Amino acid sequence: MHRKILFRALAVIAIPALLVGQDKGVKKSRIDVENYVIDAEVNPHTQALNANVKVRFLPLDNDISSVSFELNNALNVTKVVDDAGHQIQASRSGQDFSLRLSFPAPLVKGKPTTLTFTYDGRLTGAEDSPVYGIKFAAIQNDFAYLMYPARWFPINDYSIDRYTADLHITVPSAFKVISGGLESDKAGGDKTVYNFQYTKPSFPGSIALVQGDPQRVSSQGVTTSVYFRTKQSMAGAYGEETGKVMTFLTGLYGLAPQANLTLVETEDGTPNGYSAPGVVFLSPRGIGSTVGSRLLANQLARQWWSTLVSPISRDHMWIENGNARYAELLWEEQTNGPGAFEDALHDTYIEAMTVDNPPVIQAGRLEDYSPEFWATTAGKGAATLNMLRSVMGNDNFSKLLANFTQQYGWQSVSTGDFRKMAEQISGQNLQYFFLQWLESSGTPEFKLEYTVFRTQKGFRVMGKITQDLDTFHMPVDLKIETEGNPETKRVDVVGTSSEFTVDTFGKPKSVTIDPNASVLRWTPATRVAVAIKRGEQFVEVSDYGSALKEFQKGLEVNRNSSLAHYRVGEVFFLQSNDQTAANEFREVLNGDLDPKWTEVWAHIHLGMIYDLHGQRDRAVNEYNHAIRTKDNTQGAQEEAAKYLKTPYERTRKDF
Repeated sequence: MHRKILFRALAVIAIPALLVGQDKGVKKSRIDVENYVIDAEVNPHTQALNANVKVRFLPLDNDISSVSFELNNALNVTKVVDDAGHQIQASRSGQDFSLRLSFPAPLVKGKPTTLTFTYDGRLTGAEDSPVYGIKFAAIQNDFAYLMYPARWFPINDYSIDRYTADLHITVPSAFKVISGGLESDKAGGDKTVYNFQYTKPSFPGSIALVQGDPQRVSSQGVTTSVYFRTKQSMAGAYGEETGKVMTFLTGLYGLAPQANLTLVETEDGTPNGYSAPGVVFLSPRGIGSTVGSRLLANQLARQWWSTLVSPISRDHMWIENGNARYAELLWEEQTNGPGAFEDALHDTYIEAMTVDNPPVIQAGRLEDYSPEFWATTAGKGAATLNMLRSVMGNDNFSKLLANFTQQYGWQSVSTGDFRKMAEQISGQNLQYFFLQWLESSGTPEFKLEYTVFRTQKGFRVMGKITQDLDTFHMPVDLKIETEGNPETKRVDVVGTSSEFTVDTFGKPKSVTIDPNASVLRWTPATRVAVAIKRGEQFVEVSDYGSALKEFQKGLEVNRNSSLAHYRVGEVFFLQSNDQTAANEFREVLNGDLDPKWTEVWAHIHLGMIYDLHGQRDRAVNEYNHAIRTKDNTQGAQEEAAKYLKTPYERTRKDF
């Protein structure tokens, strides 16, 4: 249990982020896939997949002689034929999961072309995934899941090229196939064919094989079918929460593409959540022992911000991931109040500042599902939306969210589309805003200077705001506390220095810049938090040397940071450097104890170290100190009580 709070879990397993290599001198031929007809048989007993897939597409360039699709390396292509039955030359590249097709004659721009792919293979979940380190497909003996990112059918322009589809999935009669779309089925002998039709272009093709009946839960007019295996006890709670979240999101974004949804449990090693049209896949870890409301809100929001509208290229992924993340925060605000929203927003801003380059609008250079990708597209995307909310005002921002998905429904969208509607609704020219936060790098650190003068009518505050970004432009709020009512003023901060004047009736006592912490900006506290967050990401991939360097940066700003000392202590404890770890945990107790849970867990770790070194009396003393804090963050009280009864012993999983 003590390892659960080592690091705040990322939405998925953290993986190394690499810039995606550019094709060296090879310009990719552009095509637009319009429709798939997928005939596939899935056999859980042999973990096998056999498929024939017809792909209809339009060439977008002249004289295309070759095209590439992405297909899972575990699948063996038998043949590819054109609509006349002629075989097309195909070659595989295992490095990028691509299947390159060469045509005997160039394709005609704008003329529909149909290819049929025949292939088979086994998908056990142990194969290399197209998304490094994360499982998106596995056929097990009693269940299966095949998600779109697994590339279990030929994919063009992953997550960008929208399409319609007809799925015909054959399975043993003991299994049921789950997918979105218009459903029908036909039994024959010991097999059943499930048909799913998608008439609107999106990203269909994620399926699950399940056994037994779902738990159907009606909540606020929404009926959710829940297929949980190891987490059956959580099915009712998740169904109930789904109805509440969908009702809230419908109020924000308008009607959902599909009113009633299905939740399916996957297995360990998959992402905590993945949203497909009409279906949300949740891992056991994601489901947890209490409802993961924020995870659920994020995934359900993607029924709008992926299924209904999606980015025109991966450089615009902030529109999808930023809105999904911001939906989490809005749901937190709705259910737990402004304080919870502010805490969640603070964490999101910290994540956003862990990456400075590339700019958000160049996110296509980042590896899919990497911490850098999420920090840029989700973290900074959500931060940008929150700042836009401040600039536009709550009412106008709400109109933007409500109108955008409805006006651009079933389409690919760009940042320009989003900006255009924001400007239409607000009546403002927002070019500066989108340039600053999406197309530029750098985060400001404000410095405030001011002087107070007495006037005939009261007082006048004259001052200036400075920061280092020469092209910076952003309206920033000031709050002046006075002997009477506080005064507020919005200052247009332009360039490195901006002056302001505020008249007040009562005598000013203090001036605070950005009192609601709306602007993404550096402060000493955020520098510490960002350094710790970066260190945590390095620890997730066992790069302890880099992690310690980041934690040390935090301590250089604030030697009193209990959290930074705690993270350093954890790293040394993981490396069995117990004396140095103990020193750091002592520093935790001498520090600012922010957050408060660092105190209880520092005592527990000290007790564990003393137990390892045969100093049982000292260990018991530390466990008793932990219990006296009465802090039960992540089960701390149970952990301390356990080691009071039985001395701690280091096991292999602690290394």
